[in-house]
Amino acid sequence: MELILKEDVIGLGYKNDIVNVKSGYGRNYLIPTGKAVIASPSAKKMLQENLRQQAVKLAKIKAAAEEKAQAMSGIKLTITTKVSATGTIYGSVNSLHISEELAKLGYEIDRKLIKVTDVKAVGDYTAVVRLHKEVSVEIPFTVLAENAPVEAPAEAPAAEEAPAAEEA
Repeated sequence: MELILKEDVIGLGYKNDIVNVKSGYGRNYLIPTGKAVIASPSAKKMLQENLRQQAVKLAKIKAAAEEKAQAMSGIKLTITTKVSATGTIYGSVNSLHISEELAKLGYEIDRKLIKVTDVKAVGDYTAVVRLHKEVSVEIPFTVLAENAPVEAPAEAPAAEEAPAAEEA
């Protein structure tokens, strides 16, 4: 079944895309919720006319997304989380954590636009933020242990050796 999307659908397409889906998905979900309409010849003509008129607006939106991507390109996030004794994270670091860290830096990004691989251990990772259908930016982030064991200061062993030297 061929449909014209009326809004972005994660995993399927973007607004004004013509997509092919199974008829049950289209009739039972996309059309009743207003996310899509049937791609009839007249609807396709109207879509082409609307896209031609909106080309300038879309160029501005894409330019704004590119500017935001340029500003975000130098960001490196650090996320602290609780870690077990074996070094694995309790739970996982996901797009919500990345979104919250970006919000602290002044970038309000919906967590649904952030793609993160499965993060289950401390280390360096990369998240992909999709700002526009043609613009995305990779954000490197480091996961650190919140409850890392505190190492003894370097002076402590030297202090223990000093009394032993005095006894001899």
